[in-house]
Amino acid sequence: MNKTLGCIGCGNMGSAILRGLAKRDDLNLMGYNPSPAKTEALAADIDRFVIARSAREVAQRSDYIILGVKPYLIGDVLAEIAGDLTPDKVVISVAAGVSVAALQKGADARCAVVRCMPNTPAMVGEGIFAMCYEDAQLPESQQDAISDLFGTIGTVMVLPETKFGAFTATAGCGPAYVFHFMEAVIEAAVTVGFTRKDAADMVIQLFKGSVKLAEESGQHISVLRESVCSPGGVTIAAVNHLDRTAVRGNIIDAILTARERDREMSK
Repeated sequence: MNKTLGCIGCGNMGSAILRGLAKRDDLNLMGYNPSPAKTEALAADIDRFVIARSAREVAQRSDYIILGVKPYLIGDVLAEIAGDLTPDKVVISVAAGVSVAALQKGADARCAVVRCMPNTPAMVGEGIFAMCYEDAQLPESQQDAISDLFGTIGTVMVLPETKFGAFTATAGCGPAYVFHFMEAVIEAAVTVGFTRKDAADMVIQLFKGSVKLAEESGQHISVLRESVCSPGGVTIAAVNHLDRTAVRGNIIDAILTARERDREMSK
């Protein structure tokens, strides 16, 4: 590949992407962040990482330009670097709620733009990335190359932009739902007598093992749940309580609420 990927905004997500891609020997990395501590930490950990002095330097020297800044800053950053964008470059935005049309307008249609929605498990190489190549005017080979890049640090789903709000509400926000449930189980474990450390260790392994079983068993999630619920047993009593108190319905409603909020923010 022998390309240069630069990131403007090296916060948690930008840094996670750069650290994950550092394992590739066909990619040069650089980044700019207003806070030098972020890029200095990356330079200490990544041999082939170059600290840029400005967002414009990233745009000038990179083939792929990741916008890792907050959504409200996207317009300002694009205005700053637009003059340095050329048709051979690709801008990849990981900002939630910023449409392809807004990105194209900000880039003054000088290069291809790709919208990407990650989630935080990308920080440990287990993320899921929604990629939108609609109207990007990129050949399929280059789309595959970009998907391959992000596939280094997680799973890539190519989606139309109309699905991005649904993806955000489900997988983008999803880690918060999982951690919320984990936290509740930990509190229950403490209530029945476990220390907080033992409760946390137990619950983390519970989720880790359950995910591995779901991945490797080949069985539907519903079948796996049913297999734990023996007739007249302890588990079915607990699951019945969850159903009587509409936990399943509330989870669904939470995701639909997130979807509506994303629509409001995208207007």
